[in-house]
Amino acid sequence: MLFRRLAPLGTVLWLSACATPDAHWRSQVNSLPTQAPVVLLGEQHDADEHQALARMAVLRLAQSPGLSALVLEMADDGADTAGLPPDTTEAQVRERLRWNDAGWPWQRYGPVVMQAVQLGVPVVGSNLPRNAMGAVMRDEQWDARVPAGVLTDHRERMVSSHCGLLPESQVPGMARIQIARDARMAQTAERWLRPGKTVLLVAGAEHVKRDRGIPLFWSTTLAQEAHVLWMRAGKPHSDAKGLADATWATPATPERDHCAEMARPR
Repeated sequence: MLFRRLAPLGTVLWLSACATPDAHWRSQVNSLPTQAPVVLLGEQHDADEHQALARMAVLRLAQSPGLSALVLEMADDGADTAGLPPDTTEAQVRERLRWNDAGWPWQRYGPVVMQAVQLGVPVVGSNLPRNAMGAVMRDEQWDARVPAGVLTDHRERMVSSHCGLLPESQVPGMARIQIARDARMAQTAERWLRPGKTVLLVAGAEHVKRDRGIPLFWSTTLAQEAHVLWMRAGKPHSDAKGLADATWATPATPERDHCAEMARPR
């Protein structure tokens, strides 16, 4: 692939706040592989630069041979904009995608979605619907869908990401939801594969990592041919080996005490 010739596995590309962001971003986005069947773009949800880069990626990959779909974690599986004309209004697009603005602010993601719609690229929801989560939490078969080490890691991350406030009884079920979400996104992206075109899947960084996320649910061939790009806000790291094919580092976001926010009475 073109990108792998330009940037070896694990290369960290620092998008400096000191230089012109557009010039840096355009250069890196233009190096995305247009021949990959799937490009996974892992983001930090509260980093504005990541959504800007996603929009630029849509523009880049929509060029010849083109995008077959923009698949999003931010909308549920079963919702898509297929068949909508390029001049469809934002309100119509939001209705079609059953957009949840409380969870995914349209102000942040709307430009990415509308860029695809205006280019005639279907926008496809891929997340596990809320009404399916209860059954997944109770289904122990999901525990065997990933390697034991990955299952352990998912459970530990559930505890740490909830600042130790998640009841122990809920930890296994929440880990199963994470696994089921990865599986659903993988299945959705695979449904939209088209010969000679690319599926762009945008999701949180944890979902796209090769060792624990979406690629685990593909065939060996598709997982190898897919291109995984991990966007990170803050100081660049060189620990992407085995997790992603490349890392884009963007300026740090303001520090937040998530644990204090979670513990605050509501």
